Amino acid sequence: MTIDLSQHHLAAATVLGFLLVAVPAHAQTTTAAIREPEMTSQQLRYASRTAEQRREPTESIAIRPFHFHASDSALAELRRRIATTQWPEKETVADQSQGVPLAMMQALAHYWATDYDRRKTEARLDAYPQFVTNIDGLDIHFIHVRSKHPNALPLVINHGWPGSIIEQVKLIGPLTDPTKYGGKAEDAFDVVIPSMPGYGFSGKPTSTGWGPEHMGRAWAELMKRLGYDHYVAQGGDWGAFVVDQMGLQAPAGLLAIHTNMPATVPADVNKALLAGQPAPAGLSADEQRAYKQLERTFKQVDYARYMAARPQTLYGIADSPVGLAAWLLDHNDADGQPAAAVVSALTRTTSATGELTRDEILDNITLYWLTNTGVSASRLYWEYKGGFFDTKGVKIPVAVSVFPSEQYEAPRSWTERAYPKLIYYNRLEKGGHFAAWEQPTLFVNELRAAFKSVR
Repeated sequence: MTIDLSQHHLAAATVLGFLLVAVPAHAQTTTAAIREPEMTSQQLRYASRTAEQRREPTESIAIRPFHFHASDSALAELRRRIATTQWPEKETVADQSQGVPLAMMQALAHYWATDYDRRKTEARLDAYPQFVTNIDGLDIHFIHVRSKHPNALPLVINHGWPGSIIEQVKLIGPLTDPTKYGGKAEDAFDVVIPSMPGYGFSGKPTSTGWGPEHMGRAWAELMKRLGYDHYVAQGGDWGAFVVDQMGLQAPAGLLAIHTNMPATVPADVNKALLAGQPAPAGLSADEQRAYKQLERTFKQVDYARYMAARPQTLYGIADSPVGLAAWLLDHNDADGQPAAAVVSALTRTTSATGELTRDEILDNITLYWLTNTGVSASRLYWEYKGGFFDTKGVKIPVAVSVFPSEQYEAPRSWTERAYPKLIYYNRLEKGGHFAAWEQPTLFVNELRAAFKSVR
């Protein structure tokens, strides 16, 4: 279904911008040094093997090792810009109905400018093999970690907005080395985590056409280049739309997809939501609850409406770290605005259970800033003209995890109709829109169970 973005239909069409804090980017091109070391022997094998299979020149499908190191001057400039922010006056209400509270932003900004250590994040990322390859004229960055266990299941994981590869880093160890994290050897995955076009270290599209449909085709090509003849895919937020598109495209080798933000809404229900009408008659209790959750969601996405309509106008969020941080904090999940998991993390310095911390939020924000991807990431909202939570017609095997603080809790009845080859469905007791980031242990267990039947 194509949603009309012209009037009130825009509410549904832009409902997707849920994800979390990500602070953008600064327009300097010299903010960081990116080094591409010589190709490893493993990557040379990938490139030469795939070139022979495709009968293309090796350089056209080369996989290049990647490393990122922000310059000292770039980090100093970031701190200077934060410190010289021109602040508005305090809001005139006691709640958050006017937006992100001044005190919340000033506290975050103070820590960011004085105590936050970006080098710790770089060290964590350096621990994982990172690469770049050109697909359809655009450089695609990705993390690729092979498991030590034989017969590991290849898995490509998709992030969303305003997320990044940092959102999934906590999953890598447990997925690739399950015996170290309470799992079994037969639970092992090879993990591939690409940065979406316009996000993080991937290239920024210079023309239109890089929506979820194109990304789905690109990820299939990426997995082929890495030598995988079978694999599974996972996604939430925009990543959920990418894996749905992969399910529709059904590329050779794709065994199944897993989504933690499923598109299950029946046509009559979706029509009523778009028109602002009461729920259709005959809905079960779970379905009525989902309808009310979606009504609430559609009323809380003003930021997404604007990105879908006028992303290029957001020059301010590319120029001011604090401006963009506030913009990206002001989004919803099932617990309110700003997202509850994000707000609670702003005062959490450590977590023994893997819950979000303040530094993790700033890791993601700072990545956006150093790569100047605030506006380029926003264009994805403009790019996509399809429906969001409505069914898409995916016919391949699908696994679904329903987290209670997601945009809506997909009823099993809708899910079974939307995905006729449903191989797994589970409702969890905690976790929300940023499930992999908020509850990594639960999320890893979900992926192990979700794909068990296709190994």
